[in-house]
Amino acid sequence: MEEKWELRRDDELFPKSLLSDAIRKIEVLYGIGDPTVLESDTVSIIGARRATPYGIAIAEMCGRIAAESEICVVSGGAMGCDYAASRAALDAGGRTIIVAGCGADRVYPASSTDVYRDAVERGGAVISLDRWGMPPRKCAFPRRNVVIAALSPVLVVAEAGERSGTMSTANAALELDRTIYAVPGSVFSPSSQGTNRLIAEGAMPICSETDLEMRLSMDYGVMRVVMEGVPSQMGEVVSALVASPMRPDELASRLGMDVLTVLRTLADYESRGIVEHLIDGRYSLTKESYQQYRTTPRLGGTGEE
Repeated sequence: MEEKWELRRDDELFPKSLLSDAIRKIEVLYGIGDPTVLESDTVSIIGARRATPYGIAIAEMCGRIAAESEICVVSGGAMGCDYAASRAALDAGGRTIIVAGCGADRVYPASSTDVYRDAVERGGAVISLDRWGMPPRKCAFPRRNVVIAALSPVLVVAEAGERSGTMSTANAALELDRTIYAVPGSVFSPSSQGTNRLIAEGAMPICSETDLEMRLSMDYGVMRVVMEGVPSQMGEVVSALVASPMRPDELASRLGMDVLTVLRTLADYESRGIVEHLIDGRYSLTKESYQQYRTTPRLGGTGEE
């Protein structure tokens, strides 16, 4: 772990967004990682802890597109959508800030150990309002949720039930006059009742990958960068693997493709150095592919209005 640091209200790097009178006064921010990441463009991405496969896929998409747009992802690091968004951002070569509900030198939940570690090691940070060594406490999470909402000008809600911690974060963002994007879901799914209500009450609906790309372009003045020069079918495979390494059967199910077609595509990609076969049976983009994915401009979305 990197060296610990503490920021007080009068420190130059203390986030200006946390100085608002609408937020309960924060005297000290504890952190590990690069404190200057707090000055970067950030987007907060949240969602259900017990997320559906749909919610996980949406959170991964949002985290990946944010990273491709060189926007740092803020999340709570919890299981489900928070983890998926931060993991996808990191796997796409981006950065993430984890706002912990425990001391910044602790990990909760344990299943998020890798994103806590990689957040610090890849230029992001883990931050907390709690003192060093503090265990997770129920009373800490409402304050943590307000910080997640406050840190970024935009909050993206990937999936949320009607009564949930995710909705409490969304309500905090509304009170702080933040822009909210919400992804609609089935009217029959309890896991999408919260996001559907947010849209009904005025949140910006995100109905496709293009929607999110264009909204980020307009709100942040950025241009997304993606990998080019591959056939469309292979492009779908690359796009899916950027979000998360997967086994061939998982990839086929995600893309609605035949497993044999996916296997042939992966074999071709591996021979060309685009993907690599991991020891646990999953496939991932190579480091060089991630770098190319980040640095090749995609036409459209210039950020100029």
